[in-house]
Amino acid sequence: MSTARGATAAKENQLLFMWWNVENLFDTIDDPLTNDNEFTPEGSRHWTPKRLALKYLRLAHIIKLAGAEKSMNGYPDILALAEVENKQVFRTLLSFLPDHHYHIVYHNSRDPRGIDIALAYNSQSLHHLASRQVKIPLSGKATRDISLHEFTTVNTRFFLIVNHWPSRSLDRKWSEPLRLQAAESARAIVDSLLAQDPASNIIVAGDFNDEPDDPSIRQILRSINDRKKVLGPSPLYLYNCWAQSDVPGSYHYRNRWNRLDQIMVSRSLLDGRRGLQISNSSFSCFRPEQMQEPGSGIPSRTWKGIRHRGGYSDHYPLLLDIATE
Repeated sequence: MSTARGATAAKENQLLFMWWNVENLFDTIDDPLTNDNEFTPEGSRHWTPKRLALKYLRLAHIIKLAGAEKSMNGYPDILALAEVENKQVFRTLLSFLPDHHYHIVYHNSRDPRGIDIALAYNSQSLHHLASRQVKIPLSGKATRDISLHEFTTVNTRFFLIVNHWPSRSLDRKWSEPLRLQAAESARAIVDSLLAQDPASNIIVAGDFNDEPDDPSIRQILRSINDRKKVLGPSPLYLYNCWAQSDVPGSYHYRNRWNRLDQIMVSRSLLDGRRGLQISNSSFSCFRPEQMQEPGSGIPSRTWKGIRHRGGYSDHYPLLLDIATE
C-alpha cells in the first residue's frame, strides 16, 4: 500500500474532535436579556457587520485547515466552540463551510453576557442520541452549564462532556471556589457514567480557566498525565491529553502561556476495549502559521482590550484524533 493510500485508510477509521474558544463570536444586534450592548455598531467595540464577516471568515479558515490536515471528511467530525452568542450566529459560521454535513446541538446558558458552548457534529459519521444540561450550583451567580452529549459511531457509544468554567477575572484566588464547584459538578457526571459502566468511553473537554495541575483538575476531576496509572486497576482517573504535547499552552496572557483549554479521556479510550482509542500522538494544539502573530507564536486575536485587531481568536484550538473500529 502506498503512503498516500495508507494515510487515507487511516483517516477513514477515525473521528476528529475540535475544541476551540473562539473569543466573542457575537452578532451585531443588542439582546435586551443579556449584557451584549458593547457588541453593536453603536457600542464601545463598534462591532459592525463588516467586522463580524471578517470574524466568520477567520474562524472558518482555521476549521477548514484543521479538517484538511487531519480528517477524511474535510472538517472535524465534532466542533465544540466556546464564546458563541446564539444559535443563529453559529449557523451562519457553519454556512462559511461549503458542503458540510453538520447538525447543530445548541443550548442557551445562563451566562450574563449570553455566551454559550455551540456544538455541531457530522451527521454522516455520528449519531447524536441525547444531551443533558447540568447547572453548576453557585449561590447568587449565573454561569455556563456543563453539557453532556451521548453519541454512537460504528455501533460504539461514547460520551462528551463540554465545559466553560467561571473565569479568572478580577482575582484568580477569589474566583477559584467557583471553579472548584464546577469541577465537583463535572466529576459527578463522570462518576455517574462510570457507575453505570466502568468501561464507558468518556471525553471531557473545555476551557476550564484552570491549569492541569490546579486542584480543580488534578484533585477533583482526577485528571492526570500518567498513562500507566490511568490504565491501572481503578477506572476513576482521567488521562489529560496535554501529556502528549510539548506546546506551552493554547492561551497567552500577561507574557505567560496557559493550558486553560484541555481534553481528557477515560481509561477505555486508552486501551480501546470499547471500540474507540487514542494513540500517543492523538492530541495536538493546532497552531497554523496563519493564526500566529509574526515572530511570536502568540495567537492573532480579535481584540486587545476593546481595540479591534481583526485576528482569529485569543485561544488556539485543540484537536483529538480518535481511532474507530
